[in-house]
Amino acid sequence: MPLPESPFRSPALAALDAAARALLAPGFWALNQLLDLRPTTAERRRRRQSPCGWCRGCAAWALAGPVLAVLLLLSLPVTALGLLLWLPLQAARSPFVYQHTAAAAPAKPWDLRQRRTFTFLSANLCLLPSGLAKFSNLGQTPQRAADIARRLVPAAPDPDSDRAGLVEPRHRGANGYGGTRGTERSIAVEMPEVERPMMETPLMEPPEPPEPELPPPLSESFPPDADILCLQEVFDAAAATCLRRRLGRVFPHIISEVGTGGLCRGRLRLLGSGLFLASRFPVLAAAFHSFPNGAREDAMADKGLLLVQVLLGSARHRRVVGYIGCTHLQAPAGDGAVREAQLTLALRWLQQFQQEQEQSGDVVAFDVLCGDLNFDNCSRADQLNQRHQLFKVYQDPCRRAPGQDEPWAIGTLLNYLEIYEEPVSTPEKMKRTLSSPSGRRQFLAGPILTSGQPDATFPGPWRGRRLDYVVFRPRPPLHTDVAAVSFITRLAMCSDHLPVALSLHVVPGAP
Repeated sequence: MPLPESPFRSPALAALDAAARALLAPGFWALNQLLDLRPTTAERRRRRQSPCGWCRGCAAWALAGPVLAVLLLLSLPVTALGLLLWLPLQAARSPFVYQHTAAAAPAKPWDLRQRRTFTFLSANLCLLPSGLAKFSNLGQTPQRAADIARRLVPAAPDPDSDRAGLVEPRHRGANGYGGTRGTERSIAVEMPEVERPMMETPLMEPPEPPEPELPPPLSESFPPDADILCLQEVFDAAAATCLRRRLGRVFPHIISEVGTGGLCRGRLRLLGSGLFLASRFPVLAAAFHSFPNGAREDAMADKGLLLVQVLLGSARHRRVVGYIGCTHLQAPAGDGAVREAQLTLALRWLQQFQQEQEQSGDVVAFDVLCGDLNFDNCSRADQLNQRHQLFKVYQDPCRRAPGQDEPWAIGTLLNYLEIYEEPVSTPEKMKRTLSSPSGRRQFLAGPILTSGQPDATFPGPWRGRRLDYVVFRPRPPLHTDVAAVSFITRLAMCSDHLPVALSLHVVPGAP
């Protein structure tokens, strides 16, 4: 079936949905403005530094707060009418919208006789409505969306900057992990041996004595040659439109507005999934599956798994294809059992989608899963998720074993109360700060207990919580090897997560 290019196939249903959203708009605006009165740490600092700043802030609360509360109460009857119209329409809505921009330059088809490098980027952007974003110490969603879109669109490669935004690996020599190569400007770190069977790796505690600190593979720029972008928390409709418009100049194929609202299994979902995918390669098929077990505040969003099959080329009348999954799991720290079930569903859906879409003779070049999994590989509270079967099927290049990351891997979740501090206020400063152990300890979120509180007795070494993953599954007869990994600081002061990039070398046959 053709991919849907609008949320509703019927113009009449689209008109009814527009009318429902118009009725919902006054109440949504008043609630968002009311929540937006909560100041970020940057706004508090500006008030402290300004004469009578606190007085003006308190006056704004005292005047605007009651007015917005009254407007919200007055809008409730109209909001209820809009909700009654909006809810049943969601059952007829497409689970995603596909955009094809013919003006964007497509990727060159792959000649199977040559090695090809594919680059994937995953980023949590925290693009919720401004009032909700304030709970993560982020606001001004329209401005941040425009800024993020400008930073995401790759510029022309600069031979003097981080080798196109990725950090190349080096193999282990006689002395183990190496430092830098004299002929390269980038930090060289070892990647894991991808052939290593993950299922045979037992749960291990951090080694004693601890391994020496290695410089993390940090980059202050996005890879300009990225083939696939997998984004999370693009909940705000205006932000999604901004991203589509900007990214459409470079990525011809975009899937957005993923997930539906409405009533499902007795739950009221007011937000979509927040997932967003941009590809240089043509999309052959796509599907979205909702997680049925969202709990607490996450139950208000239609979180799930987006599945995409792309066409990379052809060889002897055989299709060369790739598979990408993009997901965002349950967030609260104590919900490890919920995430465990979601991981099991995701693994099943990945396998089912590929079985349904593969045709006889297909050559699969890559099989990649990206997303914010909301657990790390260091916190003792996350041990249940660290041992999931998914990591026996898909390989995580940043991980050695359950509970033990590679020495150069670092956390991707920032300390949200520190994101506006001077040492991490620009991509360049953040890269310099996070290159040091003391900087990572101050500005990255640390290991947690099941309650969500910091783990003060964590034995170390301490590298922060790595919630954002790009994992892959080799697909014979092609050979897949890790070419590069990078943690990217480009979104300084725009998000509370570090994006992650993975580059894979794919070559025909055995090495």
